[in-house]
Amino acid sequence: MGDRNDRVPMMTGRTRRSTIGPTPAGGNSKQANGSKQSSAGEKTPSHPSHSNGKVKKEKQVCHVLQESLLSSASGYSNYRGILNWCVVMLVLSNARLFLENLLKYGILVDPIQVVSLFLKDPYSWPAPCLGTISETTGTFLYLVNLTTLLCFPSATVLTLTSMTPAGGVFALGVYTILFMKLYSYKDVNMWCREIRHTKARTLTRPSVAQSNGSAVHAHVSYPGNLTHRDIYYFVFAPTLCYELNFPRSPRIRKSFLLRRLFEMLFFIQLLIGLVQQWIVPTIQNSMKPFQDMDFSRMMERMLKLAVPNHLIWLIFFYWFFHSSMNFVAELMRFGDREFYRDWWNSETVTYFWSNWNIPVHKWCLRHFYKPIMMRGANKWVAQTAVFLVSAFFHEYLVSVPLKMFRLWAFMGMMSQIPLAWFVGRFLRGNHGNAAVWISLIIGQPVAVLMYVHDYYVIHYMSQS
Repeated sequence: MGDRNDRVPMMTGRTRRSTIGPTPAGGNSKQANGSKQSSAGEKTPSHPSHSNGKVKKEKQVCHVLQESLLSSASGYSNYRGILNWCVVMLVLSNARLFLENLLKYGILVDPIQVVSLFLKDPYSWPAPCLGTISETTGTFLYLVNLTTLLCFPSATVLTLTSMTPAGGVFALGVYTILFMKLYSYKDVNMWCREIRHTKARTLTRPSVAQSNGSAVHAHVSYPGNLTHRDIYYFVFAPTLCYELNFPRSPRIRKSFLLRRLFEMLFFIQLLIGLVQQWIVPTIQNSMKPFQDMDFSRMMERMLKLAVPNHLIWLIFFYWFFHSSMNFVAELMRFGDREFYRDWWNSETVTYFWSNWNIPVHKWCLRHFYKPIMMRGANKWVAQTAVFLVSAFFHEYLVSVPLKMFRLWAFMGMMSQIPLAWFVGRFLRGNHGNAAVWISLIIGQPVAVLMYVHDYYVIHYMSQS
């Protein structure tokens, strides 16, 4: 009997497989239905015992060897819900701050005031006179021209009473960019002349064809590059380093151009509104603790300014380095769009300064760092020299428009040298990245409050 019962499920399985299919016509249909009924009848004695045993076993076992989802050994990586939670919390917390700001100060945004900052004293730039001169005379004139590019605008800003700080920063920023471009233009053409003197007739870039996919323009060799068209393209191109043959994109993408233009217009309005609505009242309320030298209140005001100042800095980074520079690059079909790298993952201060502003980094590396290294200096001397140049231009762009010299920006940049050594020596990984973020969030508000306080004391308290 036991053998017969063991064979019944197998026979039943064969019977069921043989009856699955289209139903025959006539008597065959009845026979097939009868076979199903008989098969079902034969299956009844054995199936419940097996299924009941399996169900009982499943009821007894409810645990499996496994790790918690938040453990690193679990291999779980889908935290999209937590990211959405962070976004929701960020929006809700900042919405409260915005509402509190509106209730306390009202609407302070005034677009007319911003326009009036740049419409007081327009200037015209005279075109240079071109001619053939000797190497020594040309070098001397170039040095005079580069020195004038830095000294004349600063003297004008300092002596002109109608020049506002915002207008001064804009004017000096334009001339600083022009200074760096012409310095690179001088160096590259000097290298071309040296190669020409050593019987190398052309200076090309073999990697351009590969990086651009296909050669869009014929390569230019020295001195064929010495044209108005060439230098004006370089002046307006989103780069500080001159080349005879820039990588060029094959066409202008109109949809990409319009998106960048929309971002430029939107984020500049957002920046202006945030400064007027959020930064200005906070700075105004910070003057009294500075006058009274109330250090606890000064610290509280500095921390209150840190978050909005850092948010505005991040928006400015996106507006300038992504939206604006990509807009200009697309309009001029400039192929190299690496204006920044992943500076937000910086684990050292040196990595941050090497990756957040690629045009300036390339200029410093090509025209300052490498020439110093080629003269026999070591790495730390060259890096210190680069930080000195950067500190000078930071102070130049802040102190001259404010018409006061306090060296806060200069000392802030030079303090990056010991900070870079400390972070690189003692902090690694996430700790180093956190140290970089803290220096960015806290360092800028300190400098802003220092300059605003001194500017307020000089221009307002002295008058009263």
